[in-house]
Formats: sequence, structure tokens, C-alpha cells
Amino acid sequence: MRSGFAALVGRPNVGKSTLLNAILGTKVSIVSDKPQTTRTRVVGVLNGPDSQVVFVDTPGFHKPRGPLGRHLNETAVDAAGGVDVVVQVVDAAGGIGRGDRYVAATLSPGMVVVNKIDVVGRDAVLPTLAEAAELGVPDPWPLSARTGQGVPELVAALRERMHPGPRYYPEDTVTDVPEAFWVAELVREQLLAVTREEVPHSIACRVTEWEWPRVRCEILVERESQKGIVIGRGGAVLKEVGTAVRAQLPAGAYVELFVKVDRDWARDRRRLELLGY
Repeated sequence: MRSGFAALVGRPNVGKSTLLNAILGTKVSIVSDKPQTTRTRVVGVLNGPDSQVVFVDTPGFHKPRGPLGRHLNETAVDAAGGVDVVVQVVDAAGGIGRGDRYVAATLSPGMVVVNKIDVVGRDAVLPTLAEAAELGVPDPWPLSARTGQGVPELVAALRERMHPGPRYYPEDTVTDVPEAFWVAELVREQLLAVTREEVPHSIACRVTEWEWPRVRCEILVERESQKGIVIGRGGAVLKEVGTAVRAQLPAGAYVELFVKVDRDWARDRRRLELLGY
């Protein structure tokens, strides 16, 4: 029996959450094309007959502009500490930049994954692979989290890096994300898909009532003008979001969405803690 922990780290939007979902074969982390989609440490557990790899998805490492940004970076640093291997994910389409080098210097990866090779093509990815080797880790892994190309080979390599040990989670565990937090994240994911500009970064979601199958979810925004955008004309945005969330929940689920203005919640450390960040 081999077991251990692997942290997925990297800049925002390099595909860490998509990679985790691809590895597990199920969705445990929300995905979006917006930066700072992942705001907390998300655990995904991959069980095999003689192995268990516990993956830790982390917020994108970036230059922070406030308490929330600093907290996200701290979460990534904490998650990378004490694991068996730190896996840095970089974007094949974007090449290796200063941000990637800063992540490597700060978090000391043991493996580097070059993601999104399906976007750039085989020949175009070669320069990025050469640059990735300069991050201090030889033999970077090219793959596509979206198509699954190269993912089984990465998983096999990670299993080999685990040490003899016990299962840290029961064999039927896939994630440790609480159900209420997961529903709130699904709501935020859908709002990220339909809102633009500064609004996505000003949204937080929390479940305030859980009487299954009825769930009440509160959507926080920072300004009154954002409240109208999130609700939509005649409630159209909330209706669209609620429909998309229910489609991902067990049959019969009823999700009530309410929007509340909580000015500058992202700049208040105490309120960040209350939201689970």
C-alpha cells in the first residue's frame, strides 16, 4: 500500500481545478475562466487497490491587491507545505512567464505539468516544455486536462512517488468538501459564467439554511449596483443560475437564491473567515 499527498499549484487559470476533476473522473472543484475561481483548499482523493493519492487543489498564486488576495496566496503556500510532492501547473498556451518562475521559487515544485497542449498543438508546445525545464524540475509533463491526454501517465507517476503507508481517508471518499459549501460553490461557479468585469471578484456565496431538499443560499456583493446585475432583469440571472445548479444536484433539490449587499467584505479579514476563506 502506497499513499501520500500531492498539491496542485500555479498561477490563476492554468487549469489546476480542471486537472483535479480529470484525475478523479468527477467534479470536486468548480472551474471558470475567471481568475481566483478557487478560493479555498480543495481535497480530492484518488483511491486504487493498493494506493491512495490525496490531491490538494489550491488558489492561483498571484500578486495580491487586498486581504482576500493575500489570504489566497497564504492558502496556496500552506497547502504546499508538508505534502509529498508539489505539482506546478503551467499553461502551454501562455508560455513560461515571471509569475511561473515566482511560483517555482516560492513553492519548490517536485513536478511541472504543462497543461492545455490541445490548445497549442504538438509542435508549438515544445518551446514551452524547454522553458518549463528551466523552473528547476527536469522532464515536465505535457498533458491536456480538458481532453484527458497524458493524465493517466501523470497519475501513474504520482503513485510511484507515494511512500508505503495507510489510507488517510476511507476508501469511498472522493472529497472532504462539505455539502453545503459545495452547493454555495456551484452557485458561485454559475455566477462567474454569466457576470463580467469586476463583479465576479465581488461575489461570495454561503448556504444559510439547509433543510434538504430545500437549500437557501445567500449571494454577497460589495455594491448596490452589483446586486442588480446579479439578480438580472425580472430575476432572469438568478433563475438561470438556479436552474444550472439544480441540474448538478440530486433530483428534487430546491435552491433558493437571495442577494445581499455586504460592503467591502473582501477587505475585511473577519468576514473572510466567516465565509470560510
